[in-house]
Amino acid sequence: MKFFIDLVGWIGSVEVIAAYGLNSYQRIKSDSIVFQILNFTGAIFLILNTIYYHAYPSAFINVVWVIIAAVAIGRMIMKRKLN
Repeated sequence: MKFFIDLVGWIGSVEVIAAYGLNSYQRIKSDSIVFQILNFTGAIFLILNTIYYHAYPSAFINVVWVIIAAVAIGRMIMKRKLN
């Protein structure tokens, strides 16, 4: 189980860093679905890892991260439906 949790944590870290890096180097935009999905799934994976290790402050920030990404994704979906 520990190996799986560690792997999930590493994948989540890579996803969040990839989103930030790709956005910083203008490869993707912050209003793109790819950016938001990388942040959403990366934060979910990090939540699993941080809760397993009882790192609750880190879990909290990732819960907020998920909420922000989920709202952004929801808005993107609604905008596409209206157009």
